[in-house]
Amino acid sequence: MENRQVKQVIVIRKDLKMRLGKAVAQGSHASLGAVLQLMERNYSGSERTLRLEPNVPITQWLNGPFVKICVSVDSEDELVGIYQKATDAGLNTVMIEDNGLTEFHGVKTKTCICIGPNWSDEIDEITKHLKLL
Repeated sequence: MENRQVKQVIVIRKDLKMRLGKAVAQGSHASLGAVLQLMERNYSGSERTLRLEPNVPITQWLNGPFVKICVSVDSEDELVGIYQKATDAGLNTVMIEDNGLTEFHGVKTKTCICIGPNWSDEIDEITKHLKLL
């Protein structure tokens, strides 16, 4: 297996001042959503499979310590900008939009993104300037 490091980076909006439990739940949705996004659906769409191949980030990540780094941004614009840069770079990226049922007064709100699992050096090109949460 390749020696490059693999990780996920979860980017959470601090400006929303979410309760700690809400922020953790949103970050968890993002982490799982990013992995599910890599899974293939069968023809009926009811089952998903993940093909693990050597020397790809998801395989190394699932066989390793599941490295996750949580960082923050201060606005929706900043979150969307990071999301777009990661997507443009071809990284596995997912945006989480909360339905507003428990917070945000019924308004759907972009709360966080997850980038990865991907090679750490590729993610760092986009997120290294962000502060740890």
